Amino acid sequence: MADTPLWQLTATELSALTRAGEVSAEDAVAAAVERIQATNPALNAVVEDLSAAALTRARALDAAEGPKGPLHGVPVTIKINIDQKGHATSNGLPGLKDYLAPEDAPLVRNLLEAGAVVIGRTNAPEFSFRVDTDNPLFGRTWNPWGRPVSAGGSSGGAGSAVMAGMGALAQGNDIAGSLRYPASANGAVTVKPGLGRVPAWNPSQKAERGMLAQAMSVQGLITRSARDLALAMPVMIRPDPRDPFHVPLPWKGAAIEGPVKVGFTRETLDFPLHPEVSAALDQARAALEEAGYVVEEITPPDLRALSETALRALMTETQALMGADIQRLGSETIKGIFAEYFAAFPPYEPDDYLRAIAARTGFARQWSLLLEDYPLVLTPFLPQPFFAAGRDAEGPEGVAEVMGSAIWSTSMNFLGLPAGNVPAGLAALEAGTQPIGVQIVGRRWREDLVVEAMVAIEAAVGQMAPRLWARMERD
Repeated sequence: MADTPLWQLTATELSALTRAGEVSAEDAVAAAVERIQATNPALNAVVEDLSAAALTRARALDAAEGPKGPLHGVPVTIKINIDQKGHATSNGLPGLKDYLAPEDAPLVRNLLEAGAVVIGRTNAPEFSFRVDTDNPLFGRTWNPWGRPVSAGGSSGGAGSAVMAGMGALAQGNDIAGSLRYPASANGAVTVKPGLGRVPAWNPSQKAERGMLAQAMSVQGLITRSARDLALAMPVMIRPDPRDPFHVPLPWKGAAIEGPVKVGFTRETLDFPLHPEVSAALDQARAALEEAGYVVEEITPPDLRALSETALRALMTETQALMGADIQRLGSETIKGIFAEYFAAFPPYEPDDYLRAIAARTGFARQWSLLLEDYPLVLTPFLPQPFFAAGRDAEGPEGVAEVMGSAIWSTSMNFLGLPAGNVPAGLAALEAGTQPIGVQIVGRRWREDLVVEAMVAIEAAVGQMAPRLWARMERD
């Protein structure tokens, strides 16, 4: 580790050094700042550079006496749809470019109190409601593996930044896959927390979010290593009274007696499973079995009805509560994409929407019973390798490929279950070499089980970042 550049260290490695006083917070942050300067011009992942303030904070941390937080001196990025005092919560919209946050959101406060240093704010699509990251305010974020492949969304800036080495941790959020899409696209690791796990609220918001958005949208982190989630997620879940529905449970739950059983499925409904995705699932399964898990084939309950209900219900609320703002603030591109969303996943009439929300409990009960027998379930994330940049703006076929085929994504938000994404393969494809992510679903409020399983897969498959950096160096 002595010869490894500081920007290449995981958050776990870096925090151990800064807490022990072997590396200063200033040096740790300076290395990340230099990496931003070297790589961000080509990637456009960090759209607000906070280097000067970050270095000032790092020096203050070095001068401070007393106990050091678990993330002491660790450089992190924050997504542009989250409030950070004095900075614009633009959400990728030119009309909100001067919409300054009056104070920090709970997760920002938690990260800062743990000693983290915010080095920049990362890009997101308009309204943070695309699975690709591009907007008229800041432009497109590119995937560090190569421009033919999307960086994912809506936390595409976060995924691209952390994998390129611009900070050890990247904050993002997820209402229908916005942590897992960019993790899968960029070869990173994430766990979408379950409902109520991370306190969430933007002090700048003018109105409360809809009921379904409150139930489905969660805050999390994208990292290069699964172990970093075990380090940093306990910080993220610290209580904040501004979120009245936060669930104040400890990070680690009760131990499960005997080997943990994992349900395994390749189900992708009407969408063909690509051989590289199938191979990644096999590799993940083998890694879990080698680590002592018992993996058994299962049939997911009512997956078609669940995925369709989840998407249509989300679009119903989106159309009702965001429709006017989309027309007022959105570009022609995003208006066209939303029109395709509403056509592909038709919003319900009011009575049918209420029935869909009622049905949510039945779906959740089915999964609760399944997870009683299988505390974890290994699934595909997407049925095919990650799509091209701009694919979601290519009409009905594009929307079907990027969202319609993601039957495992929005469904887990609708249920409020934790779901992780970890790379389990590296495919040589016509579009270039790209990582293949798989998903692990866990029992309610057992993100720790999901992360432990991803650590086991990562131990067998290896981290993608060193392979990416070697490729970036050659290019």
